[in-house]
Amino acid sequence: MNRLTNIFSSRWGVIGTGLFIGVLAALLQKSGNPGNMGVCVACFIRDITGSLGLHRTDIVQYLRPEIPGFVLGSFIAALIFKDFKPRAGSAPMVRFILGAFAMIGALVFLGCPWRAMLRLSGGDWNALFGIAGLVAGIGAGSFFLKHGYDLGRSQKTHAAAGLVLPAIAAAFLLLILLFPGTSGQGQSGILFYSVKGPGSLHAPVLISLAVGLVIGFVAQRSRFCTMGAIRDLILFRHTHLLSGVIAFVVAAFAMNLVLGQFKPGFEGQPVAHTMSLWNFGGMVLAGFAFALAGGCPGRQVFLAGEGDGDATVFVLGMGAGASFSHNFGLASSAKGVGPHGIAAVVIGLVICIIIGFTMIRRTA
Repeated sequence: MNRLTNIFSSRWGVIGTGLFIGVLAALLQKSGNPGNMGVCVACFIRDITGSLGLHRTDIVQYLRPEIPGFVLGSFIAALIFKDFKPRAGSAPMVRFILGAFAMIGALVFLGCPWRAMLRLSGGDWNALFGIAGLVAGIGAGSFFLKHGYDLGRSQKTHAAAGLVLPAIAAAFLLLILLFPGTSGQGQSGILFYSVKGPGSLHAPVLISLAVGLVIGFVAQRSRFCTMGAIRDLILFRHTHLLSGVIAFVVAAFAMNLVLGQFKPGFEGQPVAHTMSLWNFGGMVLAGFAFALAGGCPGRQVFLAGEGDGDATVFVLGMGAGASFSHNFGLASSAKGVGPHGIAAVVIGLVICIIIGFTMIRRTA
């Protein structure tokens, strides 16, 4: 068991995880997921909140099985390798706020770090501005980390606390089973389903769930994290995690070429806009919040699966941020940034700066 653990956590293990996720993401797109969105943690959480009726933007409502799969795949891996360690208590409300603003920034750009990489590998050059913003935001967060920023240490807690997100994930799968979507039907029981737009595009449920479970399992073992890759490069000049992210982009690019999904350009890209400044600005906010919270959306989901209550709070904050974005005109669309999206990015950056300065530990 220890030997297998070492393989996953080695450089080749991280590279293998990146290659694996990149290939599966491209295949999910080919199987029906939206363009350049084989996997997007932020977009998928947004779609789930819409399916639950927490926002009523009818083109982005679908209870995507990939996210429950990520959580339960991570949970299974943690149980097998004795990594399930319930813990919580490290500035939960700050993490919730960071999760909300991370989502707001991501939805101004229209994608999480994973989707930024997938958009690039699919030929969407607008992603270059988003990735530049992500690096800048993580750089800002790294500045505070270097100067003593610290949310405190989480404490060991009851097993029930660590089971919160796995239990929610299992409940979501039950809802999918009890209230399956039907072609042309906008609502099934208590769930909402898009009949047009990105929410109506999805791979078959069993394929999505299977891919989610496998990605959750391998990512939990390898500690795959896009934010961590950039942070480690900035602070320590370490390229261990970065090698996995590069492998992810290369694999997705190669698969897109093979599958005929590589379509280079700025205009007409799927679920994207060309307002370069706010593609950059949205991801500055997202990257800043990810760095202050200690992980990208994918990593937070995997941590929650292994019992981290603080990561669970961040993920729930992302759900709240998604609902808020679509209920109050913050999220972007193919037409551009929402009517209040720019103001939300500016406010979010100010709040992240305040959190950064006020959470610095002062030495006596």
